[in-house]
Amino acid sequence: MRLIGFEHEGVRHIGQVEGDRVTDLGEIRAYYEAVARGEQPRPGAELQRAELTEAPVVPDTSRIFCVGVNYHSHADETKELTDMDLPEYPMIFGRWAQSLSVDGTVIPVPPNEDGLDWEVEMAVIIKDSVFGATRADALAHVFGYSVFNDVSARRKQTETTQFTLGKNADASGVLGPELVTADELPAGGTGLQVQTRVNGEVMQDSNTDLLIHDVARIIEYITDTVTLLPGDVIASGTPGGVGIGRKPPVLLNPGDVVEVEVERIGVLRNTFRTR
Repeated sequence: MRLIGFEHEGVRHIGQVEGDRVTDLGEIRAYYEAVARGEQPRPGAELQRAELTEAPVVPDTSRIFCVGVNYHSHADETKELTDMDLPEYPMIFGRWAQSLSVDGTVIPVPPNEDGLDWEVEMAVIIKDSVFGATRADALAHVFGYSVFNDVSARRKQTETTQFTLGKNADASGVLGPELVTADELPAGGTGLQVQTRVNGEVMQDSNTDLLIHDVARIIEYITDTVTLLPGDVIASGTPGGVGIGRKPPVLLNPGDVVEVEVERIGVLRNTFRTR
């Protein structure tokens, strides 16, 4: 099943996608609560996707857990840039739900940044409340997978050892274009190609098989401290090839077009503008 979020009379809804049609499945928080109980809400009105204002496919209360340095290729370029050693454990940082945007959003470049950077990632959406997951049962708590572009403000990220601001610029967490439920993809989202293209040029090209810490391990690690909740998002990490690691660096500025893709899930396409 493929799902999108959309706005309906000022409230975020969720709908099932079939071609150019969307079946309304109701208010998004109520939908995730029902899924967590093992229920499937009754289908509502059938809508035309082109007529909808799309929104992130998770509740606005969701938390976004991002995993830093989770491909060896990215670890190598990070080491060269910052002298950071390979993390022994999943390196978790947070995004605010208010930073999320969707496919087609025109993203503003903050005025004191030389540009913004791209990071293609496979996103994992949590199905139910879970604390103390083990590697053996962690994947049972995954509702589905999506594509994430962890657009980064590198100046703010690198000015201090705390990079929350650099990872929460307005509209910089792009999620979509759809959520694909876990039953339609390999367990743990393994074996999927991930790629970034900037103005048509391939910048990142890897595979989720190359994650250092796989999805089950990430869920296990988070939930020995924090309870994951329905609709929470885990951005599983980006491979090498980010803009700041290039020589010379390449960053996204007004007029640039970035596409990030995860195989069998979809493509996010965004442009940039002056703030």
